[in-house]
Amino acid sequence: MSKIVIVFHSGYGHTAKVAQAVAEGSGGTLLAIDAEGNLPEGGWEQLAAADAIVFGSPTYMGGPSWQFKKFADASSKPWYGRVWKDKVAAGFTNSATLNGDKFNTLTYMVTLSQQHGMFWVGTGITAPNAKANTRDDINHLGGYTGLITATPSDASADEMVPGDIATAKVFGKRVAEATAKITKA
Repeated sequence: MSKIVIVFHSGYGHTAKVAQAVAEGSGGTLLAIDAEGNLPEGGWEQLAAADAIVFGSPTYMGGPSWQFKKFADASSKPWYGRVWKDKVAAGFTNSATLNGDKFNTLTYMVTLSQQHGMFWVGTGITAPNAKANTRDDINHLGGYTGLITATPSDASADEMVPGDIATAKVFGKRVAEATAKITKA
């Protein structure tokens, strides 16, 4: 079985809930970036041993949180040694609005993965687009590059849209399947 690590920052618990769903779908392990932008002890070693790294961050002001950026900047040490080269990468983000410039956050993650020489995996999930579709459908927000979710600013993590959590599980499964194919080759 592939080793998948979901490394993420969550400011209010919403992104953590998405990370948990991705982990459930992928069989991966959670690795939280703390409020100061640091990994716990042994975190860098955990990432070095992974077959796949899934990045997660809320979208704040049109991009990833500063804590995630601090982590990304600190990844220059593994970059220098090409430690993450040929690992699978994927990403997700959450914000309060349906768009909220989430694509900028995903683009940041894609660029980070490509600087490390990783293989990027998108959602692979077709988005529903008919009048009969609802917010609880899988990939209702139409993320292809990566997983996008939206939670109203006054909603708790427990009030997240069930369709977004279900989509996160499907996305996690997709990452696990892609990782198995890529690492087998």
